[in-house]
Formats: sequence, structure tokens, C-alpha cells
Amino acid sequence: MKTVAGSILSLFVLTALTSPAQGQVARLPERMASTVMTTWKDSVTTDPDKPLKWSYEQGVLLKGMQGVWLATGDGKYFSYIQRGMDRFVAEDGSIRTYKLEDYNLDNVMPGRILLLLYKVTGNEKYRKAAATLREQLRAHPRTSEGGFWHKKIYPSQMWLDGLYMAEPFYAEYAATFNEPADFDDIAKQFVLMEMHARDAKTGLLYHGWDESRKQRWADPQTGRSPNFWGRAMGWYAIALVDTLDYFPKDHPQREALLANLNRLAAAVEKYQEPKSGLWYQVLDKGGAEGNYLEASVSSMFVYALAKGVRQGYLPASYLNVAQKGYEGIKSRFIEDAGAGGVNLKGTVAVAGLGGNPYRDGSYQYYVNERVVTNDPKGVGAFLMAANEMEIASSRAKGQGLTVTLDYYFNSEVKKDASGRMAPYHYKWEEMPNSGFSLWGNIFRNFGVKTEALMEAPTAANLKKTDIYIIVDPDTKEENENPRFIEEAHVKAIVDWVRRGGVLVLMGNDAGNAEFEHFNRLAKQFGIEFNLNSRNRVEGNDFAAGKITVASANSIFKTARKLYLKEISTLKLAPPARPLIEDKGDVIMAVARFGKGTVFAVGDPWLYNEYVDGRKLPPEFDNFKAARDLSLWLIEQAPAKSKQAGRRAR
Repeated sequence: MKTVAGSILSLFVLTALTSPAQGQVARLPERMASTVMTTWKDSVTTDPDKPLKWSYEQGVLLKGMQGVWLATGDGKYFSYIQRGMDRFVAEDGSIRTYKLEDYNLDNVMPGRILLLLYKVTGNEKYRKAAATLREQLRAHPRTSEGGFWHKKIYPSQMWLDGLYMAEPFYAEYAATFNEPADFDDIAKQFVLMEMHARDAKTGLLYHGWDESRKQRWADPQTGRSPNFWGRAMGWYAIALVDTLDYFPKDHPQREALLANLNRLAAAVEKYQEPKSGLWYQVLDKGGAEGNYLEASVSSMFVYALAKGVRQGYLPASYLNVAQKGYEGIKSRFIEDAGAGGVNLKGTVAVAGLGGNPYRDGSYQYYVNERVVTNDPKGVGAFLMAANEMEIASSRAKGQGLTVTLDYYFNSEVKKDASGRMAPYHYKWEEMPNSGFSLWGNIFRNFGVKTEALMEAPTAANLKKTDIYIIVDPDTKEENENPRFIEEAHVKAIVDWVRRGGVLVLMGNDAGNAEFEHFNRLAKQFGIEFNLNSRNRVEGNDFAAGKITVASANSIFKTARKLYLKEISTLKLAPPARPLIEDKGDVIMAVARFGKGTVFAVGDPWLYNEYVDGRKLPPEFDNFKAARDLSLWLIEQAPAKSKQAGRRAR
């Protein structure tokens, strides 16, 4: 069996074959995204004879596109996501074609995209629309034990599909709007589904369960449907990994969900087809006549396993399973579509239970549903898998390292979406323009753990990090009780850098920055932030903020045109040296100090507003610069930390 490190190396090679550096061909997720934006201009249409409607298929597709946006910082992907939702969400928050009284779990799933749009833009219409979907769950019909019916038209039935349609949204909403009691209910849905649908012999879960035993497809003793449909289990698998992202770490049911996922992963590995690495439409009948390897279930399992490993929910060995599956998907289901795009073949269009015409859940039923190319939910699942495997190919770069962002000297707070006072302005978790969420995502995709330091830096707490970032410490105008950098802090930080720490100092311009105390620290390394404000930009005169990077720059290997506005320039003395100069001014600097390294710039220029692609013209390379700088900081980090990470893998 391959080692995990070997798997990651193989993935890196496979990815490099389709990377821009190796022949100017876009990465596979971007090629699939190109097909998406060509096929579905601004909304999903699966039947040209029927009008557009609010649909889980579009929600799944847009979740895949979200991953492409986060990985590239290209605003066209966010615009596509927003345009798709705006076809349905009115300014008052009402949702066109949606009917709460249908009590259909499928209609809840696009709420995850509404939450993304609300967090990024702050537009109230998305919050109101998401709140409507949350209201559906409050009144949604349930089994006698409290499990959600899949739909009102399917009374007393729980389907595996429904766990993905409802629970990740339910969990994210609860976390966003501080409704902690909801996590008991969320856990209950998974516990009930596994209890009633899991087959002890195979470890697989049946597609559906009917509490009433009235459906023709339901076993009269157990209420279970008769077969293990692949995509149904795929929905359940991705529901678990996505819900766990928001599930409180101290919740008593968290361990139950992790155990559930690990049992599921064992069954998924057991039924992986050995030669291709893929999974069958009916999971346990691989050799039966008519059965076939199916694209959407294979994509979902690859995503769930790879993400489960990355998030620490699953043992590292499952990355091998995901890698084999991904290679199989690319080999069997991906074909060139011309014009820079690709197609995804081999997705079953639909499968369900009951209804009219009646679907009996038999083997023959599942293998005779039509198989299509570029099915939106299949493409969405593939994008999730491809995005996750791209991350897997890069995580070795920073595995074992920790980057810590100061929340002590920069301690501004404001009310969050739930009304609580929360850290604000240049914070990892902050998704609006003012946050560092995209930069934090870049670090995490390189395998670096992101942490926040809420207290003053000391020798003890700095030992826990490899890279320490201080951004724009508070002024008295920003904070009634600012915490200034004092001599004890300077000593702790200087000693830490001398021993090998990597320090990032990001100032701001005059009038928006605290200079006196910040400079006491910076001068220890030969750096002084000047009390000026350069690159003043009026309106959208973006050219006024342009900084050009020479091709031989030691840090910025791919970024050539940067955008920095209203910055303090730098005055240097040894050991500091200029990294970027412009018109006689030092814009960025580095210093080697003892065994450590310092990077300085007079602006917090990598915050979302100038990294996420929504505002800057596409010719600016701030997202690339964030990647370049992150990689360079990783390279400067102490070797012992990287070695610890490699041993952990």
C-alpha cells in the first residue's frame, strides 16, 4: 500500500500536469467551472420545457463553484454564484418559486449559498431568505422520534438524501446566529438515520426508511428500502463532513457523529471497486447485470474521505482511498469539451422512492434510470471532490506549522450576525471586506494551522507558533482602551524571532495607525513605519494604487501587479533590507534576525476586499501575492516544525 506522503506526491504530480505552469492549461476545477458557466449562464435548467425553479441541484452546483472561488480569488466565480441566487431572491428576502408549506428538505439546501452571500456582502435580503428556510425546519413534519420527513408528500419517511439537504445548513445557521440548542436536534437526525437504515453486515445504509411501513418499497418488519443506492450514501457522507465543520467541539454528541463517519468510511472503502477505484450505482452488487460505476457517488465519496482526513475527522489512510477514487473519476468520467472546458459523464439523473410513477427501490429500478453527461448535481459533487484533492496536493508544504494572528493589540469588536460582540477587522473568521478569511484559507490549504492570540504575547505562548502576524494595532480613536505594545511584549517577541520565529508586521497609513509603540518593536529589526500616507486612491482610480514587482523578486514569484492604497512607507537600517521599492520609497522590507525572519509592509493589504476578486480589476495579483507570501513565510519557518508535521503524516 502507498504511504500517505507518497499519495500526496502522486497527487501533486497529477495536478501539475494540468497546472498553468505546465503548459498554460487551467486546473481541472477551473476547466469544469468554465463548462458550468457556459452551460448554465445564470441558473440551472434541467428541463427546457419547464420554468426555472428554486432547486437543490443549483445549490449543489454553486457549493462546488464556491470552492473554485476560494481557491483562485477570481471574482467571476463569486459573481456567478451571486447571479444564480439573485434570480430567485427578491430585495425583501422572499424566494421566487419557493413554498414553505411544501415542507421539502430539498429546498433547504440552497440556504447554504444564502449564508455565504450574507457573510460576504452583508446584504440583509440573503439573511431574510435564509431565515425563511430556517422557519421551515421549525415546523417541518417529523417521525414520532423527531426525524424530519423527507418531504410532506412522503409521510413518515426519512431518506439519506435529506440529511445533506438540511443538516449542513441547519448547523451553519445555528453557528452563525448563535442557536446552540439546535445542535441536539441536528445530531438526532444522523443518529436516527443510522439506527434505522444501517445494515450491520455490510456497514452500508439503505436509501430510505418508512416508520409507517405502508410503502410498497418498505420492508414490513424494518421499514427499510430494499437496496443501497450509491448517491444516497454519498449525500449522507458529505452531510457528515460538512455538518461537523460547524458542530461545537465540546458538544456531547460530536463524538457520536465522528464515530458514525468512521463506520461509514470503513464501509465505503470496503465497497470501492479495486481496479478503477470507483463505486457502483448499487454499492453491494458490483458484479450484477446492468450495474455500473457512477460519477456522482464516486465524487461524493472522494470529497467526504479527503475532507475528513484534512479536518482530522478520519485517519490519514483514507486519503489513499480518495486518491484512487479521484484518479478513477478523471480516467473514466472526464472528457475534453473544447474551449478550455471539460465534461463529466456517467451521472444517474435521478433516483427516488415512491411517487407517481411509483419507484419501488428494486435493483432493476436503480440500474435503469437514465445516465447523463453534465448533470448539475454530479458536476457540483465533482467540483467539491476536485477542489478537495487540489488542497490535498498542497498540504505537505506547511504541514506541522502554525500561523498565529494577533487579536490582542488589534482588539476591535462589533456585533456579529447573532448580536454578540465579536472580534472585528483583519480576523481569520471574518468573511466581509475587512476580514482575512481568504488569506487564512490559503494558509490552511497549505496545511498550516491558523490560530488567534487573544492575550499579550509571552515567551510561553509564542512557543506554540511558527509564524506570528501583527496587523494595525488599535489607536485610541478605534478603541477606548487600546492595548499598546510595551517593553515586555517587545522583549518576548524579539527573543522569539531570535530563536527562529517568523514575524509579520503590517501597519497602516498616518491617521489610521498606532505608530509610537508599534515602531518600538519594528526598530528592533531595523524597520520604522513612516507617518505618511502614500498611494492615495480616489474612487475607483485603481491605477493610483499600483505597485509593480520585478520578475526577480525573492518572495513574489507569480504576482507582478499589486494593489496597495494609503500605506505608510518604511525607513530601514541594518539588518533590514528593501524587498519592494517604488519611486524612491520602500514599500516592503525583510530582515534576518538571529535564526528568525521579519517581513514588514505599511498596510494590511491582504484583507478580503483586495484579495477576493470582487472589487479589484483582474489585472491585479493580490490573491497570487497572498499565496506567494504565505509560501515564503512557510519556507522561513523552523525546520523542526516541518519535520514534526511530516512525522505526523
